[in-house]
Amino acid sequence: MTKVDLSPRPVEAMSPRQLERRESLIAAALALVNEIGVERLQMKQVCERSGVALGTAYRYFSSKDHLLAAAIAEWHRLLLADLVAELRGPRAGLGATDRAVRFVRGGMRAYQRQPELARLRVAVAASTDPFASEALQGMARADSTALQAVTAEVPAAASDLVRHIVVHAWQGELTAWVTGRTTLGDARRRLEDVVRLVLTPYETHYPAPYEVQSTG
Repeated sequence: MTKVDLSPRPVEAMSPRQLERRESLIAAALALVNEIGVERLQMKQVCERSGVALGTAYRYFSSKDHLLAAAIAEWHRLLLADLVAELRGPRAGLGATDRAVRFVRGGMRAYQRQPELARLRVAVAASTDPFASEALQGMARADSTALQAVTAEVPAAASDLVRHIVVHAWQGELTAWVTGRTTLGDARRRLEDVVRLVLTPYETHYPAPYEVQSTG
């Protein structure tokens, strides 16, 4: 007997119409998380809000965990793009440490404005759904790429470890805040202290990548 593959369709194989349905499901999930929280959300509610049939939704997402992981990954990706763009503007002359501090500070403020999304990020981090894990791995790669953009002067030998430390410190402080083990202010201060600790050694030896060089 032939085994039927019930895996959701890969994003790169979707048609424009299918991508539109997928985006509708993600938008509905994010809106509902902000309205009712992660725990109360059900796939049926997402489908009713998005206009996508429940059976069809499972062609895009294997489970609620998969959908929620993809949703927070997409929201976080857009946040990272905004943070990097901001640091390429008026603050282009900042050193790596100050850029990275502003980067994580802006990220924490964004989660402060939408605390249910912070809770969502923490909740899906523990998912055992393989497709949810894949989405979360994509979010981690996006974090690393964004940090590389704002700390490009860190030498290659140390760059991976520096980004790893900052990304995990960010996740850890978000988790501590969401679970009530610390205040947001303390979480933010510790995160910024970690950034300064790991980046300051590289500050005086490498020019800021966005600094405008004098032509004389």
